[in-house]
Amino acid sequence: MLTMTELLGLNKKQSENLVNELNALLSNYQLYYQNLRGFHWNVKGEKFFELHVKFEELYDDAVLKIDEIAERILTLGGTPIHTFEDYVQKSQIEQQKNVSNGQECMEHTSNNLATIVRLEKSILPLAQEADDEGTITLLSDYISQQEKTVWMLQAWLSK
Repeated sequence: MLTMTELLGLNKKQSENLVNELNALLSNYQLYYQNLRGFHWNVKGEKFFELHVKFEELYDDAVLKIDEIAERILTLGGTPIHTFEDYVQKSQIEQQKNVSNGQECMEHTSNNLATIVRLEKSILPLAQEADDEGTITLLSDYISQQEKTVWMLQAWLSK
């Protein structure tokens, strides 16, 4: 029986490297998502209604991407990590606890999303080298959308 990488015509070693990088990306997404949930629940102030809705929009988008990344890892023959211990250990994004100031929530959100974009861009050359069009397309689509979101968050912050 052929392995997934053989079925897809991908190099096993390069795919394993991509799986490791995608698991790190998955970890960052999980902390980004969890922070957004906390901001959604705890934000206070005059911009509550605006931000409450925005954080929900962002975490709904993040949870879809989390699933797609995990499924891409599986497609490449890997196993997506799935414990909070692993997420915290592998993530560059830090957990935010009891943050309720809208400005601070948005600063963290913008910085966290910018971190994710940088990680996605760092994985692209590995996917290109491996001729992994599925990963390239996935990340390219994310990057183009998220760069615009970072710009919009920065515009909101520059009031």
